[in-house]
Amino acid sequence: MTEFSFACTDVRADTYAAGPTLVFRLRITATPGTRVHALALRCQIRIEPARRGYDDTEAAALGDLFGERARWGSSLNPVQFAQVSVMVPGFTGEIDTDLVVPCTYDTDIAASRYLRSLTDGEVPLLLLFSGTAFTGAGGFHVEPVPWDKEVVHRMPVKVWREMIDQHFPGCGWIRLPNDAMDALLAYRSRRALPSWQATVDSLLAEAGEEAR
Repeated sequence: MTEFSFACTDVRADTYAAGPTLVFRLRITATPGTRVHALALRCQIRIEPARRGYDDTEAAALGDLFGERARWGSSLNPVQFAQVSVMVPGFTGEIDTDLVVPCTYDTDIAASRYLRSLTDGEVPLLLLFSGTAFTGAGGFHVEPVPWDKEVVHRMPVKVWREMIDQHFPGCGWIRLPNDAMDALLAYRSRRALPSWQATVDSLLAEAGEEAR
């Protein structure tokens, strides 16, 4: 069996992508002298919240995910971030390759809410690998990539913020069902409001008056 090891050497925002996208730089090492014709690699990426600390502002923002800080001993569980695949070309010994990860700013997604709550520091990620390797000299051998291959990587929060700011500068994003969207459109039209910002401000003002 060919022995594989993995390392994540860098992560950056893809400045040319149509949507928010991170690019992880992977270094893959195989048993010395073994020819790897191709590697069909799968990667599951998880956020490991317990691997970092949080200030009071971050803790308050994370309350809907993990509850009050007093409960974090049992509630600070891993959060699924992404699951992607990449076809790695042939190599012998070692190769560097990019793992492209499309992202979302949908705040209904737990990973997005978590990342939005962080003000600084690093995001503790765990990359878990599996897949199929095609190896051998003068022929093909099909070998699995064992499920126990994993890498810890600490992504700077600023990388995620730079990526989001490229596509949603100074903005948030909310997904609504069709009926709610239709109702908002009708509300905006009835009042001839010039923008969605004005629409939300009007609704908030009405809600404030009702509360008084």
